[in-house]
Amino acid sequence: MRSEVKLTGRVIFRGDLGYEAARKNWDPHTDRYPKVFVFAQKTQDVANAIRWARKNNVPLRPRSGRHALEGNLSQVNGGLVIDVSEMKKIQLNKKSGTAVVETGNQVGRIVDTLARQGYMAPFGDSPSVGIGGITPGGGIGPLQRTTGLISDNLIELEMVDAKGRIIRANKKQNSDLLWASRGGGGGNFGVYTKYKFKVLRAPANATVFSIIWPWEQFEKVVKKWQVWAPNASTKLGSELSVGPKKGGNVSMLGVYLGSKSEALRQLEPILSVGTPTQKTIRYLPYREATKFLLAPDPVLTQRFSNQFSSGFGKRPFPNKAYKTIRKFLEKAEGGTPAGFYFLNWGGAISRIAPRATAFYWRKPKFYVEWNSSWVKPSHAARNIALARNTRKKLQPYIVGSYINVPDQGIKCSGPVYYGKNYARLKRVKAKYDPNNVFNNPQSIPPAK
Repeated sequence: MRSEVKLTGRVIFRGDLGYEAARKNWDPHTDRYPKVFVFAQKTQDVANAIRWARKNNVPLRPRSGRHALEGNLSQVNGGLVIDVSEMKKIQLNKKSGTAVVETGNQVGRIVDTLARQGYMAPFGDSPSVGIGGITPGGGIGPLQRTTGLISDNLIELEMVDAKGRIIRANKKQNSDLLWASRGGGGGNFGVYTKYKFKVLRAPANATVFSIIWPWEQFEKVVKKWQVWAPNASTKLGSELSVGPKKGGNVSMLGVYLGSKSEALRQLEPILSVGTPTQKTIRYLPYREATKFLLAPDPVLTQRFSNQFSSGFGKRPFPNKAYKTIRKFLEKAEGGTPAGFYFLNWGGAISRIAPRATAFYWRKPKFYVEWNSSWVKPSHAARNIALARNTRKKLQPYIVGSYINVPDQGIKCSGPVYYGKNYARLKRVKAKYDPNNVFNNPQSIPPAK
């Protein structure tokens, strides 16, 4: 007789104590009602959950940090959510310059654990994002021009496949899965449980900066930034944010992996634009510098719903693009986190060929993202339309889109997220998940 498949780990069914807390996501208006949550404590719990879901014919979603920007990518009505957030081991091997991390770790925890020991790990703009989700999608952030994307540093992984088998992938075994996991997005091939990264020694100190300009100067500042940022030293990373016209400003945050005097020399061209109202430039011990860049974000107390979209700038935007940006910022709701966000590209990212990993968009000059936000559910339709119409208008000036910032308004999204790597990703999908067990509204289908 076949043995009964049992759910293991911390299991919460609908109706159990703790169900509502388990259901909460970064987006406060998550409206999905899964049948059961499994908070895995070890890899075997993940395997048991997948087998149980298959046997009971229940849809699956993996979840790491609850930051899925489209809630239905990490939750599903009547399904099983496999949450790895309680799997948090981190092992640094100084001799080999590698770190093995379980996929439930938040990015900030990994960065801090390694920084204490003199190593640096690339990170994005939020400490509470789960490493399990950010890694397979690419993983962009302020250090990327020095270190490459988070996924560029991934050298081995452990994953549980659709049959509940535990698979390892590295250069020698299942190398196609490793290739696909470096930019091919989470939730496509299986549930990741462990990642092995190569890590670099951190500098003793770094210079961090935060500059603010009045909102009215956004065009001047963004225009200059788009020319300056791609040509700055690859030891410099900067992100530029422009808030709504109502109550917003222009702010630049970043890091230079070197002295304050050298940082000031690098920053001079952008600091001479407009009239900054605030300049903070500090030379700090590396660990303090990471704290400056990774301000705490209130994960589960978020009040706003958001609609995001993203792309990559091939060259500096023409004036027509600024008309579109201005219109968006004038219509965006004041007092919300809506706005435009730019991140500089190049350096270590562009030294990797577009086909060498699943992350295709290696050659652009900068990354751009925008989001409209709202509090009242009745404002949802208007704001979603605002973000998506802005995409249509910016289309001539951007390529692609970033899978970790998904936009379900993108039709036939595969080539938009993955460029010319999409066909190969479908073949990898057919090999590891031929029956498309791991699927969501924008997941990769298996090749026929």
